[in-house]
Amino acid sequence: MALSEKQKMLSGALYDASDPELVADRTHAQQVMRAYNATIDAEVTVRHSLLDQLIGSYGTPCELRAPFYVDYGRNIHLGRGVFMNFGCVLLDVCEIRIGDGTEIGPYVQILTADHPRDPAARASGREFGRPITIGAQVWIGGGAIILPGVTIGDGATIGAGAIVTRDVPAGATVAGNPARPITTGPTGTAS
Repeated sequence: MALSEKQKMLSGALYDASDPELVADRTHAQQVMRAYNATIDAEVTVRHSLLDQLIGSYGTPCELRAPFYVDYGRNIHLGRGVFMNFGCVLLDVCEIRIGDGTEIGPYVQILTADHPRDPAARASGREFGRPITIGAQVWIGGGAIILPGVTIGDGATIGAGAIVTRDVPAGATVAGNPARPITTGPTGTAS
């Protein structure tokens, strides 16, 4: 039996993003996102009701400051106490899993979506994705970009503006483009 375009997408295979089922799923996400992004922090009950319609799963408490943006939403799983500051983008063509207590700065991009490197394959309009896993108690500085297929271990720190192209071990601190390990002094500042 042939896989649907959605099944292909979730498995990381090449898929057609213009498939009607996927377009409908993105349209639903856009409608719920628009409503969520019109709320303010004090509207906790409204926000939780909207997150129930948008996100695959999330622990409480969980704070996602508006605006934030997703592709599908249902492929995002957030642990207890996750915090995301303003303007985060989560392209969830594959699963994004974020562990308990992780804090994410403003304008961070978490991107599971990818495209073929071969120009002819890219011209076909097909794309693919690779899942991203971010552990518990991770701190991701503002403007960082997490690329497809990356795993970030528990307790890691990602510097502001870092572009994370490969896995980050638990407890490591990385910064730069591409993100590389850095050492920290006794106060926790880079040296």
